Amino acid sequence: MAHNNEINKKKFSRDRENRTAMIVARYSFKLPFASLKRGMKTVRRKPTMPLIILMVNKSVCCYLRGLVLISLLSLGAGMGLGEPSNFDEQAKALLSQMTLEEKIGQMTQTDFDALKDKADVQKYYLGSVLSGGGHAPQENDAKGWLKACDEFQSFALKTRLKIPILYGIDAVHGHNNVDGTVIFPHNIGLGATRNPALVEKAAQVVREEVAGTGIRWAFAPCVAVARHEQWGRTYESFGDSPELVAEMGIAYIAGLQGAQLSEPNSVLACAKHFLADGGTSNGMDQGNSICDEAALRKIFLTPYIAAVKAGVGSIMVSYSSWNGVKMHSNKYLLTDVLKGELGFNGFLISDWAAIDQISPDYKSDVAASINAGLDMIMVPFGPGQSNNYVEFVQDVKECVAEGKIPLARVDDAVARILRIKYQMGLFHGTQTDPQLTTSVGSAEHREVARECVRQSLVLLKDSKHTLPLSKNVKHLHVIGQAADDIGIQCGGWTISWQGQPGPILHGGTTILAAVRNTVSTNTEVTFSATGEIPPGVDAILAVVGEMPYAEMKGDSQDLRLSSTHQALIARAKESGVPVITVIISGRPLVLDSALDLSDAVLAAWLPGTEGEGVADVLFGDYKPTGKLPRAWPLNNQQILADTELHGKPLFPYGFGLTYPSLSAKRAAAKVEGRPTSE
Repeated sequence: MAHNNEINKKKFSRDRENRTAMIVARYSFKLPFASLKRGMKTVRRKPTMPLIILMVNKSVCCYLRGLVLISLLSLGAGMGLGEPSNFDEQAKALLSQMTLEEKIGQMTQTDFDALKDKADVQKYYLGSVLSGGGHAPQENDAKGWLKACDEFQSFALKTRLKIPILYGIDAVHGHNNVDGTVIFPHNIGLGATRNPALVEKAAQVVREEVAGTGIRWAFAPCVAVARHEQWGRTYESFGDSPELVAEMGIAYIAGLQGAQLSEPNSVLACAKHFLADGGTSNGMDQGNSICDEAALRKIFLTPYIAAVKAGVGSIMVSYSSWNGVKMHSNKYLLTDVLKGELGFNGFLISDWAAIDQISPDYKSDVAASINAGLDMIMVPFGPGQSNNYVEFVQDVKECVAEGKIPLARVDDAVARILRIKYQMGLFHGTQTDPQLTTSVGSAEHREVARECVRQSLVLLKDSKHTLPLSKNVKHLHVIGQAADDIGIQCGGWTISWQGQPGPILHGGTTILAAVRNTVSTNTEVTFSATGEIPPGVDAILAVVGEMPYAEMKGDSQDLRLSSTHQALIARAKESGVPVITVIISGRPLVLDSALDLSDAVLAAWLPGTEGEGVADVLFGDYKPTGKLPRAWPLNNQQILADTELHGKPLFPYGFGLTYPSLSAKRAAAKVEGRPTSE
């Protein structure tokens, strides 16, 4: 489709720039000055002045309050990347000294578990190592990870040119592979906060905890625009609005990378998964997105335009296809659009063994992906396995010799990787600040996550002001396994790839424990995972939803709340006392009778380790402020079709109730003859 490039650039350029500027205008900025170019009038400001952005058509005038957070210069020159020319010179100078084998090594990333002999980092000049979900050192805590990362780095520094490795990890809702870290709400919950400043603060905590283990690269944020709830990665998306995803994405990037990537503890961000991973037919993971280019750009490209402007240093390519063409072989989108049109100056990384899906011939896959624009290939398999990193290195070498991969393409890929390593200051030292290591899982970090939980909760129903509950209620009965299960509360991508129920990590507070910590000493709190109801209860809190899952295994065409949970709520309703339902899920679920049988319903998403944030809202210490980041479906048929075309959803995008003032609640209680919750 490359022949349409010039037409598309003219057709979409102005819309793209206007959308990006408006997204940026919704965010609070902090750097001394900012300017926007290309199709806009540029307005520079002194440090104490507000920034005003004027669109060329003068139809929009956005006043940005506060200081500037991101310096948006020309398209592709973003924040935190210093002077590109200086780093280019350093990268080119080092590149000129490298052998072909050393260059190929920089383009190779392999997995922790694949490296049975860590000395292979030195032998093959590897540029990067990652830990896939659940692949951890024997000592799975901050100190154990730091020790392992330092060992890998030591082999890289024994090479002739002493080029440091970049260690990468899926830190997608906290440093979630490491025991004892703070686990944040998944992105769908962060999207519900509508608070980019808080999202940036959360990402700063993630940055400190990741850097505290010696790792400087997080495969985050996911800026997918998830259009179908059936997709098992829906919770990794901030929402189904391109503008919301873009807004939250640039905040997360700023939190990870900081003001300058050269800061000692910066963490390289990785926007993913390019492109349209959230738009596949029927929400099938790694599936095919079928749409014209206008829709592709308007819906799915918007967050990447913002991410590139925000200076994201790396982008991960999607397993999925666009109109039948695998994204890992799509030169038009990877090179012509992303690197050329958008001016992306960082490097592209493949997904886990994703190039293997291009064709049955691995060697041709290697050539196709690199020629399409991939700079670093994730080769997670080791010797003894098919398509392993030793085979990859040999295949690239042969392809160059055979003229199937131009040496200039290899040089461009390696230069991009080296430039980022120089920008991050890795050549000046890879030591980890010990204070960061000791701060992993700290009370200060947990308080930020707790605030994220509070602001992510969406109140869907509150009949007769059932909420907030009184801390002095005599007997509160809590039902549902999820109420006392940190694994369910955190969801997928927690310690292991798919996640699992149970006490899977140290630290954090379940919802049940948080409730017990919140109520008065005179309140009796009882619990039944299976829903048995004792006599004499005054209110019932039901915590229901989904079991943990991640990509692939999380795809589902039936998103109805389970019959077991429906029965549990029905049994609670028969008691005759108020029933408050908290839904733990990675996406909106079809509630069916549960909505009518509940007096109040609170969508808590996948809140992570800090269950006290849920209790804070349930008992009125904080009012619910969350807004739906995607519409809540009425029934399963609506999900399988399209809520925009087949009737109104149960709750629209942006819906979210809150509590009345205390005086209003007292007045309502007096009229209805009910006790007040004080």
